[in-house]
Amino acid sequence: MRPKLAITMGDPLGIGPEVTVKALADLSEKECVPVVIGDGMVLKDALEYCRLSLPLRRIESPLEASGKLGVIEYIEPVSLPREDYRYGQVSASAGESAFQYVTAAIGYAMKREVDGVVTGPINKEAIHLAGHPYSGHTEIFSDYTHTKQYAMLLMSGHLRVIHCTTHVSMRQACDLITTDRVYHVIELADQAMKMLGLERYRIGVAGLNAHCSENGLFGTEEEQAIIPAIKLARSKGICVEGPVPPDTVFVKAVGGQYDVVVAMYHDQGHIPLKLMGFRMDAQSGTFASVSGINTTIGLPILRTSVDHGTAFDRAGKNMANEQSMLEAIRLAVQMAPFYRE
Repeated sequence: MRPKLAITMGDPLGIGPEVTVKALADLSEKECVPVVIGDGMVLKDALEYCRLSLPLRRIESPLEASGKLGVIEYIEPVSLPREDYRYGQVSASAGESAFQYVTAAIGYAMKREVDGVVTGPINKEAIHLAGHPYSGHTEIFSDYTHTKQYAMLLMSGHLRVIHCTTHVSMRQACDLITTDRVYHVIELADQAMKMLGLERYRIGVAGLNAHCSENGLFGTEEEQAIIPAIKLARSKGICVEGPVPPDTVFVKAVGGQYDVVVAMYHDQGHIPLKLMGFRMDAQSGTFASVSGINTTIGLPILRTSVDHGTAFDRAGKNMANEQSMLEAIRLAVQMAPFYRE
């Protein structure tokens, strides 16, 4: 059975609409039933400047979706004011539109009208200008699904990274590294590997401080929070090692020693992921590869996402690479059966 997926096109003034239509042009009919949550005017324009001839069909509910090959079926929960339709702009109205796409998709997933949600990139400043004080998609999903324990899992090729903290300051991140939090993220990593179909896997836990603090010389978080969490996880039968110095744990993961790394903070995990998956052409200034996907583990619904931003400087120019969106859709197809159980 083909999973039905709500695909939010992200900020309508960024590259989200472009990567959405390009990815849908690459999908085969047998993969899924996609339902775009977005603005018909913006989708039509994206099809035109991308020189794609796919027809659009507006529907009012995911239950109306046919999944017919070559047709983009979409739901428009809110219309972007035409006077605000300027690519590359940070706009409160665009932020409001993007927010409404996401909350509508969450609602459909919670009612089981779709099997999962795939999100395009939003702009945090625009969301805030619209009056929604969220630091990102992950926090919106947590709030609207009433979920307390969740984590961001990023993947690019063989490298998988799950985060203990994400969109907070470095100062806050240090304070949030507790035994309870690290243990729960190790549990979520264990759950994620099962959902990806791995029968045997090893979890590596990164330290927070340089050299994992050198027995307290450079900090105490390893001794007080991270090591107790690892010991607790091992007592529950989870195959986990660490803490491993942050400057080597990702090298070991890429080399096959670990199947997933528990990172302590946003950039600790994001930088190696993007070095693995993103490739920029220095002459053209465009990305030759944008491989990398994001999924939120611990939610009652399936959510995957692109692992890039709105790229306002490239919006509306047919310069965006749809690889990450295509990978996010296909990951949702792979994981959908686990959310039907």
